[in-house]
Amino acid sequence: MNDDLHRILIPGGVTSPGELKDIILMLETAGLREVYFGSRQDLLIPLSNANEEFLENTAKFNAEIIGERSYQNIVCSYVSADIFDMTYWLKGSTYLYILEGFDYAPKLKINITDPKQRLVPIFSGNLNFIASNSEDYWYLNVRLPHWKTSAYYPVLIYSWDISTISKAIEDLYEDIQDVEELFFVLSKQLDTNNKTIEKELKIEYTTFPYYEGMNRMGLDQYWLGLYWRNNRYNLKFLKEFCGFCLDNSIGKICITPWKSFIVKGIKKDSRLELERFLGQTGINVRHSQLEMNWHVPVDDTDALELKKFLVRSFDQNDISTYGLTFGISNDVGKRSHFSSVIIEKNSPPTIVLDFDVRPSYNVLHFENFDPNTQEYISYAQDIDKIELPGLLMELSKKYFEQLGMPSKKDEVKPQSSHGHSNRVVYQCEACLTVYDTLYGDTKAGIAEGTVFKDLPGEYSCSVCDAPKKNFKRVELQVDSL
Repeated sequence: MNDDLHRILIPGGVTSPGELKDIILMLETAGLREVYFGSRQDLLIPLSNANEEFLENTAKFNAEIIGERSYQNIVCSYVSADIFDMTYWLKGSTYLYILEGFDYAPKLKINITDPKQRLVPIFSGNLNFIASNSEDYWYLNVRLPHWKTSAYYPVLIYSWDISTISKAIEDLYEDIQDVEELFFVLSKQLDTNNKTIEKELKIEYTTFPYYEGMNRMGLDQYWLGLYWRNNRYNLKFLKEFCGFCLDNSIGKICITPWKSFIVKGIKKDSRLELERFLGQTGINVRHSQLEMNWHVPVDDTDALELKKFLVRSFDQNDISTYGLTFGISNDVGKRSHFSSVIIEKNSPPTIVLDFDVRPSYNVLHFENFDPNTQEYISYAQDIDKIELPGLLMELSKKYFEQLGMPSKKDEVKPQSSHGHSNRVVYQCEACLTVYDTLYGDTKAGIAEGTVFKDLPGEYSCSVCDAPKKNFKRVELQVDSL
């Protein structure tokens, strides 16, 4: 994310038209003309274009502009309630009651989600509360900032204890080493209404939904999704839209993690007026899903241009990406993505920082192309931009080949008519760099043919300097003649 961006936290991505209109008035007073939406359902504003003196005196407004990255917005799937498949007992009002219980600004990332939807990421937080089949009870998947892996809390959490437990973890998490210790400490400290876990959480695969345009909601209501491909939302339009919502008794506006927003509960009698308003303002509400299923860093021109290049390639080759999602990342090794396929942009080697070099990219995907598996698979590394369209098209075809088939743990690799075999390599868990006995590691002076167990104890990853113990054994499926 651009370091010049400040944030306005919108808990759960849920706001009222009146609240949003007040925020817009505040931003317009600061000299701004547009706002970005963030991947954690918050609002992002470019500080460089704002009056800094004004930003220091925003206490008179209901919203607070936050410059520190230490505070996090709560993510929740209220936006999906009543318009996509949902857990039988989970209503939109349940999310609102839970959000009201948070009387502090979290520093941990908190996700509160329905496992039946896919619009909002389930496992991208430090504390991931996931609805169970027991009414008003939630699984808790924990991955604290200093933990390498996630773990499930050993009991279900009661809806009305979510804020209490979150605050307690916030106060002590830095000294907690694993989930067993966390459960022991919280059990002594809190009196909560927990419930025994009767079966492990299993999240069924769901295709990514089309979330734009006017759609029926019940018998006499509609919901509207609006998306701007450049994520630059005009404040004048948003203010007028809030006015329409207020005039037509629409209570909530919901920001999605995909840089769009959804309005639910539009009355049948209001639909024509709304369509007239959108048409008069020139708003397109029928973007192709080829470009709507992307997660791109905010205010990153290079990433946006790369996305446009790849989308054009898909379109020109009539490639379907229905159900797939793509993400572009500048953080190699980051483990909180929520797109099926991730394109990582590598940082240039420090030795050539003073030269203009062409960037290289890594391509990864989740097991079975499902982000909820939390299992990353490296597909290609250090490739040129021109190679990306072909690789992504291969992955798209692989996705449809395995769609609906039994789950496979094998890594997806291009197949050869001559057959294939498996080869063992070792992969860095931090940045996914591969050590292959066949090639050795010339940068570290390791000769070809050197097996991993014979590497010196002080050997470290040539990309991120992670120690030898951070490499794990992986079987690659490779072509054979």
